[in-house]
Amino acid sequence: MKALVIYISVHHGNTEKVAKVVANVLDAGLLQVKQVYASMLEQYDLIGFGSGIYFGKYHKSLLDFADTLPMLRNKKAFIFSTSGLRKIPFIHDFSKQLKEKLMRKGFDIVGEFSCRGFDTSWAAMIVGGINKGRPNARDLKQAKDFARALRDSRSSC
Repeated sequence: MKALVIYISVHHGNTEKVAKVVANVLDAGLLQVKQVYASMLEQYDLIGFGSGIYFGKYHKSLLDFADTLPMLRNKKAFIFSTSGLRKIPFIHDFSKQLKEKLMRKGFDIVGEFSCRGFDTSWAAMIVGGINKGRPNARDLKQAKDFARALRDSRSSC
């Protein structure tokens, strides 16, 4: 299985920490969105897409990149994110827009990971930020476990 992790990490390196852990477990290539061309993806079996969450959405550059992708068949994808707010099912569906874009391009979404990240945006700035120290060792262990599950499910096919 040849894998690639694509990410954007803007403010505090939260998403980059997760991306590096996941890529390491998967023995995957690791590239920032600005380093990737859609034509490169044909050579990968599993592709991860990740960013921080900004006002309830994945980073605009990642969403725009997903729009540029051609139809890709037989490609597995996973998505991951870090955010100041805890993801609450049916209330904070951060991943809906990215998942829909990727599925329209022919991807099979095989997993999703999200954890808290240090956040100093708008109201959080007043108190010096929220989730200081996140993602922490526990979050990164969960990211590692997530990646192991992806790797193990692919190798058993």
